[in-house]
Amino acid sequence: MAKCKYYWRQIKKSKELYLLFAFPLAWYIIFNYVPIYGLQIAFKRYNPTLGIAGSPWIGFHYFKQFFNSYYCFEVIWNTVKLSLYTLAIGFPVPILLALLINEIQSKKLSKTVQNITYMTNFLSVVVIVSMLNIFSDPSYGLFNKITGLFGAESVDFMAKAASFSPLYVLSNVWQFMGFNAIIYIAALAAIDPTYYEAASIDGASRFQKIIHISVPCIMTTIIIMFILRIGNLMTVGFEKVLLMQNSVNTSTSEIISTFIYKNGIQKGQFGYSTAVGLINSVINFILLISANTLSKKTTKTGLW
Repeated sequence: MAKCKYYWRQIKKSKELYLLFAFPLAWYIIFNYVPIYGLQIAFKRYNPTLGIAGSPWIGFHYFKQFFNSYYCFEVIWNTVKLSLYTLAIGFPVPILLALLINEIQSKKLSKTVQNITYMTNFLSVVVIVSMLNIFSDPSYGLFNKITGLFGAESVDFMAKAASFSPLYVLSNVWQFMGFNAIIYIAALAAIDPTYYEAASIDGASRFQKIIHISVPCIMTTIIIMFILRIGNLMTVGFEKVLLMQNSVNTSTSEIISTFIYKNGIQKGQFGYSTAVGLINSVINFILLISANTLSKKTTKTGLW
């Protein structure tokens, strides 16, 4: 009872902060926890007239339907391949950019580079895909102008299945590397300057300072961000993929999120699409737990 009174006094003392916290907490509960109730339609033959509770149970029927389908492993592989491609290129680039900005001696130039790379984050997905369409045009596109200098024939890159992944990943890296670098820049700014001063006295070069001071000091941040990225490995940007998708590149661009959209929204197969979405979420959950466990064992660093 005494503890409850103590906690209540603490809450009253900082009521303004708790009030500010209440709004995002309410949003999170309403839009992330309340919808969990609807997951049961993955195990039901959902009928809108009967409602979620009144629809009959069918067990794992939709899960078996998906795994027995001819497109199951193609959709999963496309998702995994695109995610791994994005992780391999998109994860280290912001770190390298942060290290580069941190090494720029001129504060004005450093801020300029940071602002230029950060500004692309505010471009909408529609604008990015429109730019890709223009650049890929076989008649006047920038990509064909560049490849033409090496004697290559003009092609429509957006209509080539093999070009989908490179265009998606590289445009993503270009758009978000400045924004993703912010947390690493903040971590680098928190490093004690005396470390660099001591290294300079010992005759260390700038590259040696990066390798032996900068990178080790932000390694905890890198590991945590990597674990979070692994936990979202199966989550690929739905809007951009859908906008880039066409009848020619579907073999490489059909991923789980677009598959769910087409079956759930366009075809009205709510139970089936929910089951596929649940499979995707379970895989992400397993990957997150595995990555955190492995990190704790090897580096002693983890999310919990």
